[in-house]
Amino acid sequence: MIIEDNEPLNDIFCEIINNSDTYKIIGSYLNAENALNYFKDELPDIVLMDIELPGMNGIQCTKEIKKINPKTLVIMITVFENSKTVFDALCSGASGYLTKNTTSNKLILALNEVILGGAPMSINIAKMVVESFKKAPDSVLTERETEVITMLSQGNSYKTIALNLEISINTIKYHIKNIYDKLQVHSKEEAIREASIRKFI
Repeated sequence: MIIEDNEPLNDIFCEIINNSDTYKIIGSYLNAENALNYFKDELPDIVLMDIELPGMNGIQCTKEIKKINPKTLVIMITVFENSKTVFDALCSGASGYLTKNTTSNKLILALNEVILGGAPMSINIAKMVVESFKKAPDSVLTERETEVITMLSQGNSYKTIALNLEISINTIKYHIKNIYDKLQVHSKEEAIREASIRKFI
């Protein structure tokens, strides 16, 4: 089953999967509500789930699917690569997490992997998960402050960070002020250097 509100992209995923030798689409939906209405009748082995959906989002839909049939495997497909979204998706019961620019070959490989009990992830997502376990356990920064300083260290602008984290630029500035205070620094460069030295990022 595919749940993706971008209709052209939904069609592309359907075509890729139906052209494979192993998998077939039994349901394709543009929102979570319609998909859930038919889910019990179709009971797919795998669901490709967009996170940003109109109405109920993909993370909540994944939780509902898992309540109905815990055996259904859910792979999130999204443009978002921030750590909070990743962990929210995985905590909701998702078995994998791919970005929407995944090639047709990698998509089928991901389906193969999840059926065999694996957890398919794009390289960037996998790196993010690994890095999260490397962070210092006694960090003085909150999870959101860590996300902000990490994205700053990757060269992202305030606007880009705000868009990715779905918060306002003023909120970003508030977090950065707190980061400066906690790390006792006065510039972005000093903050990134200090956070790196102390393994907060």
